[in-house]
This record gives sequence, C-alpha cells and structure tokens, in this order.
Amino acid sequence: MNTTNTSNCGIDFKPGSNQLMTIYIIVFVVGLIVNLITLGPIIQQVRGHNVLGVYLLNLSISDLLYTLTMPLWIHYYHNNHVWTLGRPACLIAGFLFYSNMYVSIGLLCCISVDRCLAVKYPLHAKVFRKCRYACVLSAVVVLVVMGTHAVAAWLNYDLKAQVGCYENYPLTIHVARVNLIRVAFGFLVPLLLLTFCYFKIFQGVQRSIGVEDRWKRKVKLLSIAVIVIFSFCFAPYHIILLLRTAVFYQDQANSCPFENQVYHYFTVSLAMSILNSVVDPILYVLLSNGVKEDMKNMARFPFRRKRQLGSRTFSILSTMLSQNPGSTIR
Repeated sequence: MNTTNTSNCGIDFKPGSNQLMTIYIIVFVVGLIVNLITLGPIIQQVRGHNVLGVYLLNLSISDLLYTLTMPLWIHYYHNNHVWTLGRPACLIAGFLFYSNMYVSIGLLCCISVDRCLAVKYPLHAKVFRKCRYACVLSAVVVLVVMGTHAVAAWLNYDLKAQVGCYENYPLTIHVARVNLIRVAFGFLVPLLLLTFCYFKIFQGVQRSIGVEDRWKRKVKLLSIAVIVIFSFCFAPYHIILLLRTAVFYQDQANSCPFENQVYHYFTVSLAMSILNSVVDPILYVLLSNGVKEDMKNMARFPFRRKRQLGSRTFSILSTMLSQNPGSTIR
C-alpha cells in the first residue's frame, strides 16, 4: 500500500527507516537485559521494606513493558510504516508505548521527591516515607497516566481508518489538545520538579559537615546526570511536538509543509526518548556501589533467600537518614 499520499501530508516514510529499526533493536536488546539484571536487587530492596525499592520496582516494570513493544515497532518500520497486525494490536501497542513513557516520568518524579525529603527533612519525612504510601503513590501515577491515555485513545482512535499506527499527519484538533497536555504535564512540570529536587539534594549534602568532599562530588554528578539525561531523552521530542501543535493551531489547513520539514527530526527525537528505558536502571541502580555487591552475591548464591542482599543498594542518597551521614554514604 502506498504510504506517501495526501492523507499523511505526502511524507515519504522510507528514508531513515533502517536507522530507526537499528536504534529500536539495540534498545530492545540492551534494555531488556539491563532491566532483567537489575530486577533481582530491586526485589530484594522491596523485601527489605525499602521505599525507594518500591518506586524502582514499578519503574522497572514500566520500562520492561515499554521495551517489550519494540519488536512491534521494528516490524512496523520494516513494513514502511504500514501496520499489518490488526488495528486492536496497534491500539494496545501504542497505548503501552506512550502511557509507559509517562508512567516512567511520573515515577522518576516520585523518586526525586522521595530523595529530596530524605535529605532535607530526614526526621519529619520518615513518617510519610513508608512502603504502603509508596505503593499507593505509584498506583496513582499509573492510574492517572493510563486513564488519561485510555480516554484520549478512545475519543480519537478509529479501528478501521488508518494505514499507519499512532501517526497523525496532519494533526487533528483532538490530538493537538492532547499534545499540549503531554508537553505541559508530561515534560515541563516534571523537568521543573526534578531540577528543584536535585538542587535541594545537592544543597543539603553540601551543607552537611559529616559528608566527605568526594561523596559531595558524587551526589553533584548524580544530580546533574539525572537532569541532563532526562533533558536529552525527552526534550527534543516534546519541543518538536509543541512546534507541530503550535503550527497546526496557527494554520490548521496548511500545516503539511511544516510536517514534511520536521518529520525525520521528529522520528529521531522519538527514538531518543526510548533510550530512557535503558538509562533508568543504569542511572539509579548501577551507579550505586551496593548493587554491584548484591549482584555478585546473587550470582554466588542464586538459590538462597538472603534478606541482607540489597541492604547497601541505592545508598548514595537513601542512607543519609542515618545519624552519621559521612560514614554511611557508599
């Protein structure tokens, strides 16, 4: 079927498809391996009633669901943006892909707020930093994000009309409205929240007399890395999404020329956003010295249940609740 007609602004989907497939294949393989490897230590944290472990477990599950949709999109790009797996499968794949992207963002915000409270208000926050509250908050994030995407998909999606899958060229008025919500509450607000939280975290560590300079530098690098990686993965996609929406609102009848100009940049930015599913576990888990020890222990004793495994995991910030932070940060 021809996918370069007026119904999709005359965009030629073929150039760049091989590069997109390559990126998605790499992310699928690496993301699946990394998330599965880190799942064990995270589960140990949950068993040890670690609040951060609850958020990370939900984040890992979200990233795994996100990653498992990759083969469907690889098939889609290989088939020159023609969806041949049935419209219900397209609806489910797109729903899981986009909703889990924003579930991940929401959980990253939860982790950042939790770390900020642990550092700035260790005594007062201890009352609220319980596993049951983390479970409830994680559930709220999942329900709000998935509920919003379910309603949006139900109102806009036609099970029979489209050749492609979740590609609207030009935009419709409904999709444009949803895009504004996604940019505002799915990117800008989380970015501001992450920046504020990690600024407060670094500020709190800097003022702590008991923390050694090398650990202060480590926390600073971690804080900067979170913001940089978040911006790298999600900023290009949401900026172009906002531009597309702004041009559509300016001249709804003649937005196709702009869609043609930015299409390939937009697909590259979307590919950049999926890198987050690989970076999440590396950033929040593998940068901690304790998790490496946990993995070694799990490799040595794969059939033994040891609650002490994971006790040092994620200790860069979480152990600052101790009375002597200088001796407990690992």
